[in-house]
Amino acid sequence: MSNIWTFIDNSSGKSKAMPEPLPPPVVVFKESGLAQDIALVNDLPSRDDIRRILIIKWGGMGDVVISTAIIEDVFRAFPGREIHLNAMPPWNSLFADDPRFSRVWVVDLRNRERNVKGMWRWVKTARAGNYDLIIDLQCNDRTRLLLSALLFSGCRIPWRIGNRPGFPYTISHPKLPGSTHIFQRMRASLLAAGIPANTERPLLHGSEAQRKRASAILDESGLEDGRFAVFLPGSHAAGLTKRWGVRNYRQLALLLKGAGLTKVVLLGGPDEVEECAAIAEGESGYVVNLCGKTQLLELPAIFERAALIIANDTGTAHLAAASNQRMIVICGPTDPRRVKPVGNGVIAIQADLSCKNCYRKTCDHHSCMKFVTPEQVMDLAGCMVDWHLPAAPEGELFTVPHR
Repeated sequence: MSNIWTFIDNSSGKSKAMPEPLPPPVVVFKESGLAQDIALVNDLPSRDDIRRILIIKWGGMGDVVISTAIIEDVFRAFPGREIHLNAMPPWNSLFADDPRFSRVWVVDLRNRERNVKGMWRWVKTARAGNYDLIIDLQCNDRTRLLLSALLFSGCRIPWRIGNRPGFPYTISHPKLPGSTHIFQRMRASLLAAGIPANTERPLLHGSEAQRKRASAILDESGLEDGRFAVFLPGSHAAGLTKRWGVRNYRQLALLLKGAGLTKVVLLGGPDEVEECAAIAEGESGYVVNLCGKTQLLELPAIFERAALIIANDTGTAHLAAASNQRMIVICGPTDPRRVKPVGNGVIAIQADLSCKNCYRKTCDHHSCMKFVTPEQVMDLAGCMVDWHLPAAPEGELFTVPHR
């Protein structure tokens, strides 16, 4: 690319040659911890009177999957106690075979029961649970309203953990910076209650049948352990600005092929079928398109056997983090400090533009994704596969030059 660009000098009407603006650097983010110590409010695990616990977690798939690391910490801190989960469809299905819960109960307050009747059913179900401790990992206006209604109905719940101070919570953490990752916010709530926060990545429990099905899919597709990469090139239909694009993924697939990987696997859901089909077009021998052909809890077993995962900021990337596999997540309109999947083997990259982290659903230039090149991603992939990531401080890892 030439470093010269032309503009018209209005005073003379003549063209002048000027240096072309350089592309922005691409910044890489790794795992970062809490920026401050969390003061202990009460040591709840030491209390024998906490026998039954309710964890509330709704949210999208990504948030729900992240919360499974927090759930594991709660499970370990309260051995022998009865733990229930209040989830929302469709993500309650992620816990169908989870041995950590005695019960998973659902009130569909987003859709079918989004009314006063549904809220009252939630309150009655929670009252019947006779909980000694409620851990609200959702902490939005609706859960605070429901917990308040539960308490005003006369239900006594001695301990209530949330991430905001004051009623209806009895334990919360101090105010954290706005860019703090949701995982660290949930961790801070645990630490304030004396619950050790040691789990570093999501932890899901699929069935043996799901693992066998995943293994059969790999065998049928001719995929060898450690010899293929997984692409997660889609995003929810409402978040199209988060997609890196067909052209970039096709070019990256060719670069990985040149590096010796035998296959690239495309995974995704119904919103991503067309995107994956376009990437796979004309590459039937090398690109294996499994989009729409797998169940959610079959995916971690596929991720585990890959060499590397490349993803957009999408819910499935958080599911991939549960596999403890090496992964690069390409961010643009969303803040990697807040949305990066949890795990020490995961890094997020982003072009350092003034318009980054806009969270817009539409954009007429999409520069944040255009300025992340397949060559840069390939350079990082080479570092990760060889496990030679440079040492760096928390948060910002290093910048990758354009080439």
